[in-house]
Amino acid sequence: MKKVLLLTADADNGLGSAIRDAVGSEAEVVRLPERTTEALHALLPMCDVVVGDWSGDLPLGKQEAELGRQLLLVQQPGAGTNFIDVDAWRAFGVPVANTPGANAESVAEWAVLAAGALCRSMFWAHNEVTGGSWPQESILTRDCRDLAQRRVGVVGVGSIGRRCAELFGAFGCDVYVTARSRPREPMNATFVSLEELLPLSDVLVLAVPLTESTRGLINSDRISQLPNGAIVVNVARGAVVEDVALARALRSKHIGGAALDVFDVEPLPISSPLRGFDSTLLSPHVAGGSAGARASIYSMTAQNVAGALRKQTIRWTL
Repeated sequence: MKKVLLLTADADNGLGSAIRDAVGSEAEVVRLPERTTEALHALLPMCDVVVGDWSGDLPLGKQEAELGRQLLLVQQPGAGTNFIDVDAWRAFGVPVANTPGANAESVAEWAVLAAGALCRSMFWAHNEVTGGSWPQESILTRDCRDLAQRRVGVVGVGSIGRRCAELFGAFGCDVYVTARSRPREPMNATFVSLEELLPLSDVLVLAVPLTESTRGLINSDRISQLPNGAIVVNVARGAVVEDVALARALRSKHIGGAALDVFDVEPLPISSPLRGFDSTLLSPHVAGGSAGARASIYSMTAQNVAGALRKQTIRWTL
């Protein structure tokens, strides 16, 4: 019987069930006996499809491509494929696919809600009241402004960046966007260069994939170009922002707040310089984890797995 190897960590998170429903009796959905590279290497040659891991604990690189060269598909249940060496798999003729846009609404909503909460110092106020204070007057000194009064810069115009622009625009924000190339479809936002966007961004939203050109994109120099008190929202990848530079800017108050769902090292180390600020929202990479987003990811993944096993069309290949 054909085998589908599922690498996600949860024993039964709905994804396995969706795949089983899609493939029926045509294939068996299997998991590693233990989440180690050794176990992965032992099982890879015996499988027909691999469904990747969200955590990055089990990367699928060149060595894995060599061992799994017989695979019909490597399917990532999500948009990010930075733990998969796509070129290595392509070299063996193995297609790699993801689920683009499946969590765009979920991630964009998180970005807007987090930015709005930071604009109004909601987390600070919650912590103060929980601790026994009543900061009704002191909160007025914290530059609390309506979200509609903020200019928003969005870096990246994929499905997430585009939806962020739409939602911020719905709040009445002036929205600016930037990307490597001008979007083909019209947007209710002003397209500018990154250099033009930074000084216009009271709220900077990062929604780009991690590539060699975006690694460290938001460094100390670019942070210094943001308006004083700007808010940084990162729903891209942690390595797009230089942690030390951002922490320094938070400490100096040049950056008024940061909402971070992604980090260069995950889980976030206890020693991270990003810990300890009352103006940050730190989230464990779950912006795209709403029930609706998960349902879309499960459906798209299961559809592709079944298609690969039946030698039918595989969608969303990279």
